[in-house]
Amino acid sequence: MTNPLLDFSGIPRFSEFRVEHVGTAVDQLLAENRALVQRIEEDPAAPAWDTFVQPLEDANERLARAWGQVGHLNAVMNSPELREAYNANLPKITAYYTDLSQNQALFEKFKRLRSSPEFEGLSATRRKIVEDELRDFRLGGAELPPDKRGRFKEVQEELATLSSNFSDNLLDATNHFKHYVDRREELTGIPEDVLEAARAAAEEDGYQGWKFTLHMPSYLPVMQYAENRALRELMYRAYVTRASDLGENPEWDNTGAMTQLLRLRREEARLLGYGSYAEVSLVPKMARSPQEVLDFLRDLAQRAKPFAERDLAEVREFAAAELGLSRLEAWDLAYASERLRLKRYAFSDQEVKQYFPETTVLPGMFGLVERLYGLSIRQAEATVWHPDVKFFRITNGGGRTVGQFYLDLYARASKRGGAWMDDAITRRRVPAGIQDPVAYLTCNFSAPVGNRPALFTHDEVITLFHEFGHGLHHLLTRVEDLGVSGINGVEWDAVELPSQFMENFCWEWAVLVPMTRHVERGEPLPRALFDKMLAAKNFQSGMQTLRQIEFALFDMLLHSAFDPDGDQGLMGLLAEVRKEVAVFVPPSFNRFPHSFSHIFAGGYAAGYYSYKWAEVLSADAYSAFEENGVTDPRVGERFWREILAVGGSRPALESFVAFRGREPNIDALLRHSGMSQEAGGR
Repeated sequence: MTNPLLDFSGIPRFSEFRVEHVGTAVDQLLAENRALVQRIEEDPAAPAWDTFVQPLEDANERLARAWGQVGHLNAVMNSPELREAYNANLPKITAYYTDLSQNQALFEKFKRLRSSPEFEGLSATRRKIVEDELRDFRLGGAELPPDKRGRFKEVQEELATLSSNFSDNLLDATNHFKHYVDRREELTGIPEDVLEAARAAAEEDGYQGWKFTLHMPSYLPVMQYAENRALRELMYRAYVTRASDLGENPEWDNTGAMTQLLRLRREEARLLGYGSYAEVSLVPKMARSPQEVLDFLRDLAQRAKPFAERDLAEVREFAAAELGLSRLEAWDLAYASERLRLKRYAFSDQEVKQYFPETTVLPGMFGLVERLYGLSIRQAEATVWHPDVKFFRITNGGGRTVGQFYLDLYARASKRGGAWMDDAITRRRVPAGIQDPVAYLTCNFSAPVGNRPALFTHDEVITLFHEFGHGLHHLLTRVEDLGVSGINGVEWDAVELPSQFMENFCWEWAVLVPMTRHVERGEPLPRALFDKMLAAKNFQSGMQTLRQIEFALFDMLLHSAFDPDGDQGLMGLLAEVRKEVAVFVPPSFNRFPHSFSHIFAGGYAAGYYSYKWAEVLSADAYSAFEENGVTDPRVGERFWREILAVGGSRPALESFVAFRGREPNIDALLRHSGMSQEAGGR
């Protein structure tokens, strides 16, 4: 049997994957790529696209596709064997890309190509790729003297290992915790479908009661609905001390990994001649300096703080008067907020959830995309990594495949938390024609229980739309060159535009009602209930906005002004940030940074502000749909043409202006969040 990781003729062959394939495939592809690099280095001919850039791109794509499958499986089907194989091969992959980014011969060839007559004859897309390559060579240490290049390479390898360790520690700490309850009266308030899942989980362990974990489908309903305050506190303490110095298992403490990551990022920046890692991070982004980001965040915080203070005063007053909670603790906040929302708007998340079975949500979301862009989305056959995974094909009006995607919706112990999109195959032109893009869409929702379909909260529907927006950015590109196709080459602080844009449709009656059907009675979402949801849309939006700003400020200050060897410490910096912007300060034992995967194990270091930055773009872009009819296919076609189709082939600001006719402003975001005079403050 051939190694499935070395087959690039179509979609991945997941059913044939074995852990032993990993090392063999990585070693073979690295050997082939290094041999190609040597041939290119030794080629005396003037560098040209077809003989230099294209072969290198082809080879690196094969490696990225093979390693991408391994990384994906490590995230969604983690096992001790796969983790060992992944971590054993990660340094080889990191070393190859670091060597590549520092290769003087390749760097010189790109510079020669940039200054040659051939460059002027290239398409604008290919010229952008060459410019991006030169930028990335500089950021990869290609201009460093030999002794510093060696150290730079060591730093990159250490960073990759530490990030992987951070993620492993968090997954292990999350999976390790379990709490069994054997008395039903201790679980008052928790929804029945959550209790069904908890009982089924306990039975799998040979226990007769109910089992609760720190995975979101189990943890969040306890925090929102459990009347048992002691249970909420127990779960909260376990959740916010995961992978920390206060966790149960010292070997999973991420404190050392975080400090070392920050030291190494600072060293990387200094080697490259920058004042901080934040400056390095911003080179390929829209924002021009750490100070610009800090000013943006603080301006938004100042606008949001009065609303947040009102939010907190309301929930504190309610908790004291209605719930007997004279002091509102961190483990009371979600519970008291849900009870206040229930009283004020006369509905609960649990009531709404009954109208959002997976069997109607997915066709409804697909139907929206079909109307906007004239496409068709149908389930298709493919080998998958888990029986719950589905596979879909997108076709255009002429029946031609536009793209395909995997959908992995449910939480499980072998899967890291959160929701994300990743690319399996990227669109490009190859000798046989167009290579169709393929995406992975991953969420962590509650699985079906018994004979009922999975039920989603409205927040989960929003999450699904968000990730599908990322997926459409990848799948609906019309670019034919790999380096800027889909999300490739898109500034990181603009990459959330299509995803956050999609969230807006979840608040449109005409869009939402076709994707609803009561799981037992069959009728669609009542208009009266939707109106209550709409009235509650910006419930506590001030507090939620400040929470995101808190994380973003912490991240930017951590990577611009923080000394990892100083006396302040991470928790000291976080306390300072909270003093500046937070209205509700968590208890001192809260160890949020230890599970902040976005910046310590993801791509958001000195980039978490991107969510708010891109939200300005997405809200303003969506206002064009509001002005013309939210499902107008003419506006949809323009959004596809000017935003989704162009990928990273031009600066994101140019794409936005081409769609909107002007530069973005913050007004639409404030209005959508209920924090403007136009929105009436709520």
